[in-house]
Amino acid sequence: MIVTVLGSGTSQGVPVIACDCEVCRSLDYRDQRLRAAIHIEVDGKSIVVDTGPDFRQQMLRERITSLDAVIFTHQHKDHTAGMDDLRSFSFKQKKDIPLYARASVMNQLKQEFAYIFVDKELKYPGVLSVEENIIENKPFNLQGIDITPIEVLHHKLPVFGFRINNFTYITDTNYISEEELEKVKGTEFLILDALHREEHISHFNLDQALEVIDVIKPKQAYLTHISHRMGLHAEVEAELPPNVQLAYDGLKIEC
Repeated sequence: MIVTVLGSGTSQGVPVIACDCEVCRSLDYRDQRLRAAIHIEVDGKSIVVDTGPDFRQQMLRERITSLDAVIFTHQHKDHTAGMDDLRSFSFKQKKDIPLYARASVMNQLKQEFAYIFVDKELKYPGVLSVEENIIENKPFNLQGIDITPIEVLHHKLPVFGFRINNFTYITDTNYISEEELEKVKGTEFLILDALHREEHISHFNLDQALEVIDVIKPKQAYLTHISHRMGLHAEVEAELPPNVQLAYDGLKIEC
């Protein structure tokens, strides 16, 4: 399995519009972060987790030319806004794009992209066609691949992380229950939310993320959904334990 970090930034991305801090002015490519998302290649399948506002740019940068499914963590715009650009894959592959999401997320997508979900007889020519798959907090099979959801809280909003084999992806959270943490234990490769250094109402900060990693004890952990307020990539990385790194856009993890 190969996991590619499509974006490692928070909802505004980095650099932030109108900001002239040292991180936003940095020339280090690792400090330039698109909105959080990943691509997974596993058992011959191509899967994307979240389609944020930078989805088109991410697909072109990574030269991803086929897509078997999209899984959504939650309904916030920085994780869904680019869904319309799935139509390029639908046109090329001549089939509906399977979407996997909890019912509340699917309902939100139907509100924001209503033109995609109308009856095919009424749909404007060229509009994306999708296949709806509702998931719950229990393991599901995606075209032969077993996936375990990890339910976490993003303030009060339930968000799904996902575990496939020895890899787990958890973004947008400031709380993981003991029961859900048990699902993550044994993971060798972990990508986890860590917004910045100060406490935040809906995200782990750096110290909190490191505490969770210490409980899970993965072989290697990567921090994502990073704000410009975290600091320069190179400087923060130098402070981290040997088994923890900051994720960056384009990072590839062989699991």
